[in-house]
Amino acid sequence: MTVTVAQFRQDFAEFKDATMFPTSMVQFWLDVAYLMLNAGRWGRMLDLGAELYTAHNCVMEARMLAEAANGAIPGANGSGLGVVNSKSVDKVSVGYDVSAAQNQLAGDYNLTLYGVRLWKFITLFGAGPVQVSAPLPAYSGGYSNTGGWSGPDCTPGFTNFGS
Repeated sequence: MTVTVAQFRQDFAEFKDATMFPTSMVQFWLDVAYLMLNAGRWGRMLDLGAELYTAHNCVMEARMLAEAANGAIPGANGSGLGVVNSKSVDKVSVGYDVSAAQNQLAGDYNLTLYGVRLWKFITLFGAGPVQVSAPLPAYSGGYSNTGGWSGPDCTPGFTNFGS
């Protein structure tokens, strides 16, 4: 089943505000999610993966829209993404610790709780069984001694697994 915008808003009620999270934004990220996630690896969890991917990207998008609305450059580094680790009141100052819950391999998925959840599933579904074999003998029929197969590429977004 492909998740609709209405289903996404029902499952993730925090995204029901169509002003903050326009339908076109949600639909865009749902479409991208189904292109990026491998249905063969995700199986029955594909829709949850698509929803987490969409939620993560909608939060990132909303942050950038808010920055632009306040006259800032949207998406610039140093936008205060992370856990507050210091603050002061006079002459307002806030410090963020972006390493507190980061997985070094997760990239921007560390920037939202939806991304952290998604990354957990990405690593689980990328850890499926892999067959490794001994090198093949060199037959006269054109086979070469290339060694064992190391398994499919499990990089997030990689979808060319063949049948």
